[in-house]
Amino acid sequence: MASRVLSALSTTLIVLLAVLTPVSAVAAWSDLEIGDTGRFVATMAPLDADPHVQRAVADRITDEVMAEVKVGPLQQAVRNLLHDAVLSFATTDAFKNAWRTAVRAAHSAAQQVLSSGGDTVTIDLAPITEEVKKQLMADNVPFSDRIPVRHADDITVLEANGLGVWRDVAQWLRAAGIWPAAGTVVAAVAAVLFAGRGGRARALIGVGSACAIGAGLLVVAVAVARGSILADLPDDGDRAAARAIYDALTMSLRTAAWSLLAAGLVLAVGTWATGRLRGTWHARTRSSGG
Repeated sequence: MASRVLSALSTTLIVLLAVLTPVSAVAAWSDLEIGDTGRFVATMAPLDADPHVQRAVADRITDEVMAEVKVGPLQQAVRNLLHDAVLSFATTDAFKNAWRTAVRAAHSAAQQVLSSGGDTVTIDLAPITEEVKKQLMADNVPFSDRIPVRHADDITVLEANGLGVWRDVAQWLRAAGIWPAAGTVVAAVAAVLFAGRGGRARALIGVGSACAIGAGLLVVAVAVARGSILADLPDDGDRAAARAIYDALTMSLRTAAWSLLAAGLVLAVGTWATGRLRGTWHARTRSSGG
């Protein structure tokens, strides 16, 4: 009777693992990657070299200047000249430093949105615009002195109304921290122990399969969230930049998901194959002995 109860508990825990695997991964990612300013900035910093981000910055600054500059038939030529100059500046160390400053401020906005205290996450272009203006004026680029430096000028990368249920999920998972991950490990170990010596191989196969299934669900969830979050943004440079930012921020989560999927499959298939080989070896031993 006791063995049946333990076996049932083992099966229940294995089923639970399929849910705990993606939950624990997202909770740890939310706490360690999104919740930590240093990690957030370190993840976002390399995007200063992303062409979509550079073009979004150049487009926004150029548009702001050309809204104030009227040069008749030369309007497009001046716009192209200024746009190219801003893009060229985007490869400098000054741009990299300004981008880090803007990203650090964006982290605070992201924290507010995820805690229901804000409506949008934006990259404030004021620090970048100020550096652009200094550099272009030093290079005597026409109309660079007309570049407005305003904190209202920014790139929208996330809107709260595009989060929907994802914000509620993020809040709960951030509060949970690393505990779901600890619970996942405990559940996996308990599932194997409760199965007993005779059912240990089946339990290992079940644990591996559950982890693989959970990781697969996580891969799908990240892709669905990506589409949902980006859908409400304008189909312009902001969306392209936001896509690059989302992919950068979720890279570690996606890597963890694929790693868990591979590890689960290796455990399940490896245990099954080992059992088959042992069965074949025992069968041959008995046949030889007979």
